[in-house]
Amino acid sequence: MGLHFSFQFYELPLQHPFTISRYTVTVQKTAIVCISDGIHFGYGEATVNPYYHSTQERLTESFINIQSIVEAASGLHPEEFWNTIEPILKDDYFALCAVDMAYWDLYARKSNKTLRSYWSGEHEPTPLTSYTIGIDSIEKMQQKIIEKPWPIYKIKLGTTNDIEIVESLRKITDSVIRIDANCAWNAGQTIENSKILKDLNVEFIEQPLKADNIVGMKKVKSESHLPVIADESCQREGDVLRCSKLFHGVNIKLMKCGGITPALRMIQIAKENSLLLMAGCMTESTVGISGLVQIASLLDYLDADGALLLSQDIASGASFNFGKIIYPNAFGIGVKLYTK
Repeated sequence: MGLHFSFQFYELPLQHPFTISRYTVTVQKTAIVCISDGIHFGYGEATVNPYYHSTQERLTESFINIQSIVEAASGLHPEEFWNTIEPILKDDYFALCAVDMAYWDLYARKSNKTLRSYWSGEHEPTPLTSYTIGIDSIEKMQQKIIEKPWPIYKIKLGTTNDIEIVESLRKITDSVIRIDANCAWNAGQTIENSKILKDLNVEFIEQPLKADNIVGMKKVKSESHLPVIADESCQREGDVLRCSKLFHGVNIKLMKCGGITPALRMIQIAKENSLLLMAGCMTESTVGISGLVQIASLLDYLDADGALLLSQDIASGASFNFGKIIYPNAFGIGVKLYTK
């Protein structure tokens, strides 16, 4: 019996306008795909993201192009399935991620297994997730922290008063602070800031320089007072080895690398090269987050707060208790879509 493939777009309103160094978002558009054998249903997600050329039109075209191949893929192992569809979706890794995740979810549900059980024990320890504070006035950033007590905060920077922001936030919280500059700094700034930020008990800096600034990152890696983690510089599998010479760790995002299948390979390469391992999200709903946390036990750090930033979600699944992952008592990724 063949499979059935479908997709639907949603608009996810955020609790607060979410600003990084490049843009502000108030509503996150996202696509949910479903692959079914008529009995079991597997779900995956791809967000709309202008920086990565992920648009509703492009995702729609990709899903239509892949539909007949997905529906004929019953029985394939997920790795074989990914290798089959990647050549068709090689220009749209966000769509590839959604389809790969949905197929893995279906595959695990059909076997009455949780997805994470394919590569780790059910009760392996997992890192706590950070909670992201977007760029805003210092007062509003402080208010967001007061509203959401959390063990780890990721602070978005890229302003004219970055150090003042962190100093002000440190006055109101003893929680772990991580910094994400989203390519907004230069090498000299990063090295100087790292010294001050270390004294403010910051854990690491994520992607301080533009992704193509190789010379700058070599200097930063050798002189920074804090570990530096690649994000925009580490999008796909082939980037991990190059980043090992420029960063202390990598942040793997499922949508950028094309799903769970390549993420598992990237984790292996990173471990072989003694890199710190982090995985992050793209402000997706509980669907995408539930898929992401399946790899959490393989990581050093986790940034899986996408659904926590929403004022309205579309599914139940993995949730968090003060940073700790609470896995649903269900097979696959454990997602259940809310009925309208």
